[in-house]
Amino acid sequence: MNRPPRRACSNTTAGFVLLACACALLAQDKPDRPPWATEPQSKEKKSDQSSQRGTIKVNVNLVTVLVSVLDEHNRPAPDLPIEAFQIFEEGVPQKVDVFESETKLPLDLALMIDSSLSAHKEIAFERDAATHFIKQILRPEDRLAVYAFDETVTLISPFSSNVGVLQDAVRRIPDGAGTSIYDALLLGSQALQKRPGERRRVIIMVTDAGETTSRADFEAARKAALRGEVLLYTIVIRPVKNENGRNTAGEHALQTITETTGGAMFYPDSPQELSAIFDRIDNELRTQYRLAYYPNPRGPANTYRTIEVKVLPGYTARHRTTYLTGQQ
Repeated sequence: MNRPPRRACSNTTAGFVLLACACALLAQDKPDRPPWATEPQSKEKKSDQSSQRGTIKVNVNLVTVLVSVLDEHNRPAPDLPIEAFQIFEEGVPQKVDVFESETKLPLDLALMIDSSLSAHKEIAFERDAATHFIKQILRPEDRLAVYAFDETVTLISPFSSNVGVLQDAVRRIPDGAGTSIYDALLLGSQALQKRPGERRRVIIMVTDAGETTSRADFEAARKAALRGEVLLYTIVIRPVKNENGRNTAGEHALQTITETTGGAMFYPDSPQELSAIFDRIDNELRTQYRLAYYPNPRGPANTYRTIEVKVLPGYTARHRTTYLTGQQ
């Protein structure tokens, strides 16, 4: 039987076959792009992938505790040695792995001014004291943001070290209606948590503490402050001195959150005392001790853990008493 001779496959035909296969593979990788629309990989992307391949991710479990130590005259007590401190988690002694007698960690501060109608009477004193505080506390590496809160929470000036801009923002705080303390704490804590780098996160809240209009509740605000490792200082301007004449629920809630974070509450008898209170906060933030440890044993994920710091007799220590563990 005579068979027809085989035809040799030309180089051109073979090339088209290979090209079709390659296009099919590309189409599978990017089904929304035509096969010929290849996207060249940038040098930055290649470098990124190379660095990711060479990176080992380590879950660092260091717990940092900022400690304010006062002497028997209620004044900051600097220069104590590491031997003066003991730290416990859930009652178990911990080894102090980091100790700074006067921490140099820069500050991120959220200054939150109550602009509600109930606090309107003292707003001029609040503005004057706050502008003085901004000038006094800010160092070149520090950043501060100005918020006003009434029935809503408004960012008046984002985080900045420009004293003039921040002071002008305080002077521009408008008058409002209700008081949303929990919303202010929640949003302020979340904003601070997003700040990059290793820094101290502080909220300074000036308010009449008459919570009325928040969408968030107490537990949401408290959890956000703990999750953000925020230090809360609260200055309560009381329009009515007698407890029978005002709503004290907000005060008690703020006191609980403030003490949990390791901050302090202040109750000035007159707005003229605000400057002295801001001076005290500034002095305390500049004389804080920093202790850090790796928990042993480590607590389960997403649980509250209690912290206790003990100092030598004659001194008192204030610090955050609880922290919230992360995911494991």
